[in-house]
Amino acid sequence: MTLKKKLGMGITSAVLGAALVGGGTFAFFSDKEVSNNTFASGTLDLALNPSTIVKVDNLKPGDTIEKEFTLENKGTLDIKKVLLNTEYDVEDVKKDNKRDFGEDIEVVFLKNIDKQEDVIKRMTLKELKSTTLTAAENDIVSWLSPEKGIEAGTSDSFKVKFHFKNKNENQNEFQGDKLQLKWTFEAQQGDGVEKK
Repeated sequence: MTLKKKLGMGITSAVLGAALVGGGTFAFFSDKEVSNNTFASGTLDLALNPSTIVKVDNLKPGDTIEKEFTLENKGTLDIKKVLLNTEYDVEDVKKDNKRDFGEDIEVVFLKNIDKQEDVIKRMTLKELKSTTLTAAENDIVSWLSPEKGIEAGTSDSFKVKFHFKNKNENQNEFQGDKLQLKWTFEAQQGDGVEKK
């Protein structure tokens, strides 16, 4: 390599080094803003009061028992609808049942408007077991209150009547039997909305 080329490369290296050092000390204005964001979900919290709606002994055909219960929305979100699912088990003490005991227990949903009782829906436990009541047609919340669902922090009270139907025929097969009823109330949220 010639002296001229060596000298040219040395000068180029020195200029490049000076440019890098000079670039590191070049000053400019800057500013920063930090955005802290929070996403908090609401809660659905449906409470049933009392949790045991009915407990009765010595029931015979023709007997009726009326009970009241309240569904409370203890959450922060409105409940759009409540689904009611029915399950029951029959303890056939004498092992002689030819029919389902749930066919003879009728459930009558009532509403109380100015102390007048109106029958909203009448179904046997067997019919209820194969049906899920929904807000679209049969939801008990929409039956018993003018608005659909239960707003956050509010409650709705209901009356229900259980009737051991007297079929005017031999119902001896149900003597001593027990029917354990389980009602599951499932709260569902409303539609999503655009938040601002």
